[in-house]
Amino acid sequence: MMNLLNISRRKTLALALLAGMPAMGTLAATDTPTRGGTLVIGSTQALRHVNGAVQSGIATAVPSTQIFASPLRFDDKWNAQPYLAEKWSLAADGKSLTLNLRKDAVFHDGKPVTSADVAFSIMAIKANHPFTTMMGPVDKVETPDAHTAIIRMSTPHPAIVLAMSPALCPILPKHIYGDGTDLKLHPRNSTDVVGSGPFRLTEFKAGQRIVLERFDKFFLAGKPYLDKIIVNINPDSNSLLLGLERGEIQMIPYATNSTELKRVAANPALNLTNKGFDGIGAINWLAFNTAKKPLNDVNVRKAIAMTIDKKFVSKALHGGFSQPADGPIVAGSPFAIPDLITYPLDLKKAAEMLDAAGYKAGADGERFKLTIDYLPGQDEQQKNVAEYIRAQLKKVGVMVDVRASADFPSWAKRMATHDFDLSMDVVFNWGDPIIGVHRTYLSTNIRPIVWTNTQSYNNPKVDELLNTAGSLLDPTKRRAYYATFQKIVTDELPIHFINNTPYHTASSKKVMNVPTTIWGPASPFDEVYLK
Repeated sequence: MMNLLNISRRKTLALALLAGMPAMGTLAATDTPTRGGTLVIGSTQALRHVNGAVQSGIATAVPSTQIFASPLRFDDKWNAQPYLAEKWSLAADGKSLTLNLRKDAVFHDGKPVTSADVAFSIMAIKANHPFTTMMGPVDKVETPDAHTAIIRMSTPHPAIVLAMSPALCPILPKHIYGDGTDLKLHPRNSTDVVGSGPFRLTEFKAGQRIVLERFDKFFLAGKPYLDKIIVNINPDSNSLLLGLERGEIQMIPYATNSTELKRVAANPALNLTNKGFDGIGAINWLAFNTAKKPLNDVNVRKAIAMTIDKKFVSKALHGGFSQPADGPIVAGSPFAIPDLITYPLDLKKAAEMLDAAGYKAGADGERFKLTIDYLPGQDEQQKNVAEYIRAQLKKVGVMVDVRASADFPSWAKRMATHDFDLSMDVVFNWGDPIIGVHRTYLSTNIRPIVWTNTQSYNNPKVDELLNTAGSLLDPTKRRAYYATFQKIVTDELPIHFINNTPYHTASSKKVMNVPTTIWGPASPFDEVYLK
């Protein structure tokens, strides 16, 4: 196994995922943990169900990672930790991962967790999850005994260890979900849900409330500390903050609003941290539907990009909390490159490019009309930027209608059915480009599912680069392929990258062990307690 102790953190991200030795230990409690109590979490995003095996996103990840345990979990240094798997080993050729499971883990209905459940879950994720590249190379999962699962892959898969994370690989009970029902539509995704995580679902009211209660037979002795977790859903982030200030809510993960962040930072009863989001790698971007005119013309897309001042967005609209983004891979990744093709603000050149593309302004100054959608529940990052883009495009004769969606499922349906021209979005790298980046650009992933290649972007060269990079274990070679990919994508511009999303967790100072691992709130809350 590789010794990661003397490798820089940037290299650690690329290399640590190959290691199969557990780095023992998790976040240390500041005091002796107190058992009991209810943690109330505020969220702006509604979700359809809680099964993270078939649905991605942070709204799903928060409850899913409490209900379903995964083979591994990760600390704040990108080191894999034992969870359902007490040991694991990645073969030297990168084509098989052996998981040695705990023998004392049971599902919420009392039945034991076995290798058959792991095999079923991984193949179900491969067949149903929108991240097709995450389990794409997996051919089968062998189960030589009840507590050994061997994942066999057709090609080396450098992201497979990271793919065993809580938000990415929930282990489902085969005896419930293996009944032949379409897993994406399974009634047990939101009712009578059974997992093996620290909490069990006791109430799910779509768009309103999720209630989770302690699972007393959780396999980690003495955990979880909390009796109950309640997720209250409200699209109004200011209302959630008022609830936090009044003590009605104890935690708001994924907070981004600059005014609200300043209020939290100034409140002596509250804590604010931006730690815990490294694995997410969130980018706020403008997506183009490249299958529709006039956005199928790359010069039109470039002209639109030239109307947007990213520095203004970060400083004026986001209060300085965000940083401009220029490419598909977040700057903190070892695969990011600095010399990307960028589009500085230039309204005159944008107008000239639109003229040259055949979209001259009419007598009324109008060239054409577009709609722009945005992900609901994050107004400062989404709605406000969409409104700013509308105003900027009007300056060059492009009329834009900003379309609101009633809730996340409504917006997600528009994206999935490609019923949009432009849309703001927040999309994640998910730790490794294989998991979170490839899905947006591979032509084979143009599917009727949100957070796939909903831009209908199709470039065989990009497909080749990503597919090759996804099968290389050598991080230096992978970096070279990703460098070329980033140059092409920022030139062809199926997406215009706006800013890195400034996620924070706001919480009461009574909440101890706020999750700050690489997955932060998208990880089990078994160590969280109330002081």
